[in-house]
Amino acid sequence: MPHIASRYLAEGPRVGIRHFTYEDGAEFISRARESKDLHQPWLFPPTTDAAYAGYAGRLIEDRSKAGFLVCEKDSGERDGAIAGFININNIVEGGFQCGALGYGVFAHAAGRGLMREAMGLVVDHAFGPMRLHRLEINAQPGNAASIALARGAGFRLEGFSPNMIYIDGAWRDHERWAITAEMR
Repeated sequence: MPHIASRYLAEGPRVGIRHFTYEDGAEFISRARESKDLHQPWLFPPTTDAAYAGYAGRLIEDRSKAGFLVCEKDSGERDGAIAGFININNIVEGGFQCGALGYGVFAHAAGRGLMREAMGLVVDHAFGPMRLHRLEINAQPGNAASIALARGAGFRLEGFSPNMIYIDGAWRDHERWAITAEMR
């Protein structure tokens, strides 16, 4: 498939970001299944058609969420392949203008710097067209890759919250990272 610049909301040298569609289900599910060992115990993306439909539906239809697929560009037969995802959840408008990021890379793309490039694109999009002022990341202290991505994207550590988010059957501690538009 030839590269078509307009299919992306934003793009860098190696990746483009675009919104989720229902038609992405088969590829997303396949990538999530291949990446189970990489994701767990930190992340549990959908691995069935029904779960993907619900997940994508919330990202597509709920104004308090915005989902972005990270896609490889100009990579031969893999051009446009889904490398990961970055979602902005719990978007609050008004005086707050804030959202919370959640993200994951798929195994075939891990360790290649694609998510770092994509994170910059999403942050720029959030502070630009979306007109947000603040983005937050909540990462489990043992998730070194997630923390490295937050730090590498310019987020600052703001605190520690014990038993903050319910994941995989237990309340998990999280470090709170944030960035504001003025920090970019």
